[in-house]
Amino acid sequence: MAEQKIASAAPELETAAAPHLERRVGLASAVSLNMMYMIGVGPFITLPLIVAAMGGSQALLGWLLGACIACCDGLVWAELGAAMPEAGGSYAFLREIYGRNGAGRFVSFLYVFQLCFSAPLSMASGCIGFAEFASVLFPRLRVPLFPAWPGGPHRTSLLAAGACVLIIAMLYQDMRAILRMAWVLWAGVMAAMGVILVAGFTHFHPALLQMPPHALSFAPGFFAGLGSATLIATYDYWGYYNVCFLGGEVRNPGRTIPRAVLFSILAVAALYITMNVAVLGVIPAHAMGSTAVADMVRQTLGPRAGVAIACLIMWTAFSSVFALLMGYSRVPYAAALDGNFFRAFAHLHPKRHFPDVALVAMGLVAMVFCFFRLAQVIAALVVIRIVLQYLLQQVGVIVLRMRRPEMPRPFRMWLYPLPPLLALAGFLFILTSRPEARRECLLALVVGVLGSALYFARARVRREWPFTLKSS
Repeated sequence: MAEQKIASAAPELETAAAPHLERRVGLASAVSLNMMYMIGVGPFITLPLIVAAMGGSQALLGWLLGACIACCDGLVWAELGAAMPEAGGSYAFLREIYGRNGAGRFVSFLYVFQLCFSAPLSMASGCIGFAEFASVLFPRLRVPLFPAWPGGPHRTSLLAAGACVLIIAMLYQDMRAILRMAWVLWAGVMAAMGVILVAGFTHFHPALLQMPPHALSFAPGFFAGLGSATLIATYDYWGYYNVCFLGGEVRNPGRTIPRAVLFSILAVAALYITMNVAVLGVIPAHAMGSTAVADMVRQTLGPRAGVAIACLIMWTAFSSVFALLMGYSRVPYAAALDGNFFRAFAHLHPKRHFPDVALVAMGLVAMVFCFFRLAQVIAALVVIRIVLQYLLQQVGVIVLRMRRPEMPRPFRMWLYPLPPLLALAGFLFILTSRPEARRECLLALVVGVLGSALYFARARVRREWPFTLKSS
């Protein structure tokens, strides 16, 4: 009899001991991870690009419009994340919105497939920025790897790829160790912002903020510039949703996820706009170079401070990629666990309980993208993500409200349906207002076609939607 009890209890013990994600992320940790992702190298290295796109201090309009789009989109993430707090974030959202056993299976697979390109692109952008600021301290990093190849990679590309390897090693830990490291990295990010604000506002010249004549002429060129500036600002704001990808590891997700999303947007928007005012009040818009932030600190606080801020910006870029890889590695894991992606990605580390295969795979792909130019990486990333994720999600939250009104929603977005509609309008403006948009949209189309072909070939073999008669 005792033997029978032991035998019957064995499966339960085995299940309990099996690797699984643990809910250890609280509100403070969630906000810090979001902010680390958001405040990467982006605002420091793209500020001159936004100013150049707008032609002067009116570049602040790009930051303001980007903040409005982020707030509207953030309310969508907050509602969906609180209602479906699972690992993978958008994967789970799209699957449930469009039908778990129907079209949702295809849409969520396509999302994971594009993420295998867009997430490493995002990581690579942070690592490239890290390496570019390192070249401020070590100019020899700017030497081309292949002198006979004009426009080819530099030594900075090798440093960027090396940063990817180090981040993979740091994330090869359990959640407790990762959260401890995250707090240390977050402190460095806040220190960087603090130094920049002190340097700017202690040497501030309001006259430099004056806009050039006819800056707000609302001619076609104005809207093209605003579209380009908003695209870059949107890239800089992204990351407020990082907590949604960690949904299976968040404590009290119905309250924590919406608060983390909204708190991080408001805090980062305030920091970005204040930082831009500080820099524009010291360095004239026409004199901004690629390292304008470091130059401003060097001019105002001295050479040593310039070296210090370059190091802190490198720290910030590194921290952003740390938070990004941590969150996005959960997406292919969740899809594979659901049987909707390649089985190898469903593996968890047996002792440290994190998706090790997904983590390493995404980090290695990011290493390859480190050998591209930063402007190419950012434009491709933003357009692919908008076309193959954000548009589907904005429409999807409305579809879900209509299809499943009874679904428990711990957080319901304010002023529904305005937030998703305004976010849609903002994203479409970014796509259509830029003269170069056609090239990136074609790239997004290619990624979508390849992902669709792979899904339908796989679904035919596995007899999944649409090659099955099961209803969604």
